[in-house]
Amino acid sequence: MAFRRILTALGKNGPSVETVVETPEVRPGGMLRCAVTAVGGAADADIERIGLELVVRAEDHEFDRAAWKHPYTVATADFDGFRLAAGETVTRHVEMQVPWEMPLTHGRGEAIPGGRAAVRTRLAVDKAVDQGDFDEIQVHALPAQDAILQAYADLGFRMHEAEVKIGLLKQAPNMRARQTAKYWQEIDLYFPESSEWARHELETVFIAREDSLDAHPGGNPPARFVYADLDQAAWTESLDRHLKRLYIV
Repeated sequence: MAFRRILTALGKNGPSVETVVETPEVRPGGMLRCAVTAVGGAADADIERIGLELVVRAEDHEFDRAAWKHPYTVATADFDGFRLAAGETVTRHVEMQVPWEMPLTHGRGEAIPGGRAAVRTRLAVDKAVDQGDFDEIQVHALPAQDAILQAYADLGFRMHEAEVKIGLLKQAPNMRARQTAKYWQEIDLYFPESSEWARHELETVFIAREDSLDAHPGGNPPARFVYADLDQAAWTESLDRHLKRLYIV
């Protein structure tokens, strides 16, 4: 499966570029693969640079709650320019590692409201820079993240939405300890209907790594989970104990 779109054409008979996202579904820590094809126009052109950016919707960058006009870049991949002859077709294959702390668009196989990610192509040709367009992709939760989301569901929490924030976590020093990215994603869930907190939301932040992750509920110290120890029932019980130390749920 791939997304195809002509991203830019500089001038009526100028060169164009097409990006094919070869892995439109990825996970944190995985590899995003794209094929970028430049097609020459009526005259020779100097392609100075083609860059790919992995971008997400960040709440801090938008003025409208539903808008996605100012995407935030979380990873980049560039390749050197080349001379593109008139009518010539040149294809470059690009790989980009998805950050471990990559914001999610999907959890438990379902879209998370507010979660959006895309690949944006930028083209610099003959001293002109075109911002290109972006092709949306799906970022699915790691098995461990799915297990935590399933634990929340089993405990009666209800998914609301997700938001990406820019910067380092400031609510609690313990939350900053293992964060390496200059952004984080809050996944907002409603407390169980039976809880005295039922009308409130619980914001959970995942800080994922290669072998483990921290789940920070509501700006509090994390519950930590090691991937090799994944056990749904045990993790649900562990999360339940952790939350009961913080809230009456």
